[in-house]
Amino acid sequence: MPSHLHLIISSENKLSDILRDFKKHTSKEIIKTIEQIHESRKRWVLDLFSEVADHLKRMKNYKVWQDGNHPEILTAARFTRQKLDYLHDNPVMDEIVDEPEEYRFSSARDYYSNKKGYLEVDKIE
Repeated sequence: MPSHLHLIISSENKLSDILRDFKKHTSKEIIKTIEQIHESRKRWVLDLFSEVADHLKRMKNYKVWQDGNHPEILTAARFTRQKLDYLHDNPVMDEIVDEPEEYRFSSARDYYSNKKGYLEVDKIE
């Protein structure tokens, strides 16, 4: 999704550590990419990220991600399937695509078509 993301992950590590490291790494990469591209909205986006960071003592230059997350432990197969369907249907509900597998940043491509998504996906069976 352009404004947020959903993940289903499994790890031996603490979820809070994974999300912290993910946000830190991707923030640096997003800022680096924006600074390198020639795009008309570049300054506008960087100014927005900078303005948010100005109000926070712990942030140096830019704040890309909002604080917080909404983790849910997926233990039951039915609940897991419900969440997976929600992830796949999200771009359709936001009217970005007509079918879940059309959204190129979604694992729906791996589940519902012969197309491969951008990330390696271990399917939930």
